[in-house]
Amino acid sequence: MRRLDPQSLGQHIDPMYRAAWALCGSREDAEDLVQETFTRVLAKPRIIRGDERGYLMQALRNTFASRFRTEQRRPKTAPTPDEYEPVDTRSPSLQRSAEAAEILRAISELPEDFRLAIVAIDILGLSYGEAAKALATKEATITTRLYRARQRIATAFPDVSQAQRSAGPGRSEPDRSLR
Repeated sequence: MRRLDPQSLGQHIDPMYRAAWALCGSREDAEDLVQETFTRVLAKPRIIRGDERGYLMQALRNTFASRFRTEQRRPKTAPTPDEYEPVDTRSPSLQRSAEAAEILRAISELPEDFRLAIVAIDILGLSYGEAAKALATKEATITTRLYRARQRIATAFPDVSQAQRSAGPGRSEPDRSLR
């Protein structure tokens, strides 16, 4: 057991942001979620056991759940078509950013258990053991959830999956990294 060092939290911003984006499905909500999580964590001294990243992921998940419950109680409004802005998709970096956003949106639509497993392993980079500890489950359960989550993501993008299958073995290896 040791105290959480506020000075070391800066090294966790990027992984926490990617995890939050996967949970929320939008860049803006992810930024707000990370900021709120760090605000809550820094509000009072914390004593943690084990890895800081695992602790922060648990705090992020709890903050997300609290926000989700709060938002469910509020009335919903939908934007009108006049509020949409056209996007210039000619830029390669914008295209790659759009693809990442689509993947993160697909992750955010997964059932919670699958979403948390894929966020912990593929986005935060936790080991299977660390993810199991952070999510309070067995390592084998994490393996199964991660496999099923990846399968669902693959079926969400049938054109990409079909292109990789038709390339044949050894010709094109899919990029499994979301980092």
